[in-house]
Amino acid sequence: MIMKTVAAALLLLGKSNAFYVPGVAPETFSEGDVVEMKVNSMTSVHTQIPKDYYRLPFCAPENGPKMASENLGEFLTGNKIQSSPYTINMLSEAKCNKVCQLTLNQKDAAKLRLHIKYGYHHNWIIDNLPSANVGVTNGKEQKHYAGGFPIGFVAKGGKEAYVYNHVNIILDYHQKDGGYRVVGFAVEPLSVKHAFEGGYEWDGSSKEGMDKPLSTCPGGNHLDRESIQAFQLVAPEEKIVYSYDVTWRESDVAWTSRWDVYLSEDHLIPAQVHWYSITNSIFVVVFLSMLVISILLRNLKRDIAAYNELSALVDAEDGEEADETGWKLVHADVFRPPDNYPMLYCVFVGSGIQVAVTIFSAICLSAVGFISPARRGSLINVLLVWYMLCGIIAGFVSSRLYKMFRGRQWQLCTVITAMLLPGSAFCMFLLFNISLWFLHSSASAPFLDIIILAAMWCCVSIPLVFLGAYYGYKQEAIEVPTVTSTIARSIPPSPFYLNPMFGMVFTGLIPFAAAYVELFFIMTSLWMDQFYYVFGFTFIVYLILLLTCAEVTVLSVYYQLCAENHRWWWYSFCCSGGIAIHLFLYSIFWFKTLEASKMVMTYLLYFGYMGLLSFLMFLIFGSVGAMTSFWFVRKIFGTIKVD
Repeated sequence: MIMKTVAAALLLLGKSNAFYVPGVAPETFSEGDVVEMKVNSMTSVHTQIPKDYYRLPFCAPENGPKMASENLGEFLTGNKIQSSPYTINMLSEAKCNKVCQLTLNQKDAAKLRLHIKYGYHHNWIIDNLPSANVGVTNGKEQKHYAGGFPIGFVAKGGKEAYVYNHVNIILDYHQKDGGYRVVGFAVEPLSVKHAFEGGYEWDGSSKEGMDKPLSTCPGGNHLDRESIQAFQLVAPEEKIVYSYDVTWRESDVAWTSRWDVYLSEDHLIPAQVHWYSITNSIFVVVFLSMLVISILLRNLKRDIAAYNELSALVDAEDGEEADETGWKLVHADVFRPPDNYPMLYCVFVGSGIQVAVTIFSAICLSAVGFISPARRGSLINVLLVWYMLCGIIAGFVSSRLYKMFRGRQWQLCTVITAMLLPGSAFCMFLLFNISLWFLHSSASAPFLDIIILAAMWCCVSIPLVFLGAYYGYKQEAIEVPTVTSTIARSIPPSPFYLNPMFGMVFTGLIPFAAAYVELFFIMTSLWMDQFYYVFGFTFIVYLILLLTCAEVTVLSVYYQLCAENHRWWWYSFCCSGGIAIHLFLYSIFWFKTLEASKMVMTYLLYFGYMGLLSFLMFLIFGSVGAMTSFWFVRKIFGTIKVD
């Protein structure tokens, strides 16, 4: 859950099908070999709180569940993969095999009923393939390849809950080199009130009942919806028999292409929607570029020619002063350090560049297949590693700016750069982790993993920030083309459209408009347990966002300088970072899509992490706008002659 953030890219256009993950080899089975099925944490889009599979009254392995090997990213994203009691053999079909019988007590019945009402789903795994859900919608059978399958359903009226205690497991296989490979995995959940032939009563404690036939299973056939007489009610003292069927089907799908259907969701979301998003974004950036070229270049060419002509005329008249207007008037103040929090400005810019490079690096690794849903937790792992390594960039950038501002507390600046953003995120994560632990959620990371995170931060990230700052302070201060006066020039009243708050709202709206369509799909993947891997489209949108923020900020800063306002440092940062405001407002509007539960923790998780994500967007695009504006201001003041 934590920051499944901003996907953002692939160097390829369109959707990538390159899902062969380096280091992951296909597993080939022989006929009769055991095909292990594992269970992951149960999830619900309505609560956003994953739960351990075996916290509910489900059948467990005879010797207890065993944890599958997990990495740090899997723990941080709430994955808890364990063994299951289901026995599956390659090409061996099963018909109404019994797993176990459980008798619900009052506590288990209440707990199971509550999780069914909250819409929790099973997430089963076979050969690293998540289970698809086979269901009936409007009388038609449909498959959904993301989000698992529900643990039960609530009857109309919401009074009674029923559990899916029988599953039809449908496995597709592909024959290769004399062996067999699993290329598809789907589950059809059914609820059936099982009964034994001859009125046999099984207490579930002995193995005798495993051999007794069920009268509710048609002889020689797989159990289907039409043959069900009664559903399995969830209530105290109810005896639930869990059973399953296994069906094998040969498929022409190759092992390297088996993930394609998960990513395309069986073509339910056509690529034309993403192309519409790209077309919309390109239209916005082309229009903005034409506006910048027509206004900025034309006006700048005229201004520079007029200023240089005026300077030559003054020199010819033995230094007599002439009236000046426009942005040249602020040449003695334009490079004056920010009046408010110059150190914090340097920290924000350095941190923003660090996050921007981290995301871009993760996207490039996605392009070559190192990050994929087939390797759970890989996204979080890559983001953590690259964020640590990019600490040297944050230290270098913030130190270079702070030295240009003639700051004297360089040690404090470096410490804040190393602590502010990761410290804020880590404290929020700790707070949520403790809360999730009290709720018995599998999203609560173990203490050892928290220690690993802290060690990565303190032993790698912070030293790299100091290393970058050391090299940054060793460099010569950045030279500017004008001399800053001792006394700051007074700023005349400016029109309302040059107000900083107006600039944040308006200029942030333009890049947001270029990305809002693709943002819908990203939000869906973040919070609705959907797969997202069209990084080609996202990469283009990401670049368009960077370009749009840079252009709109340069245009805003130009008019700010023309109004004789030399306080452009924070203005440029907030203008391009204003997209974060629209992102958070959009997240409030989008929240109703979740049909969220009334649990307070659901609201805290959603708005807490969306607030953190919005802050990251503020830093990324704010730093891009600030650095572009700095380059622009240096460029235009370097082309005119000033005393």
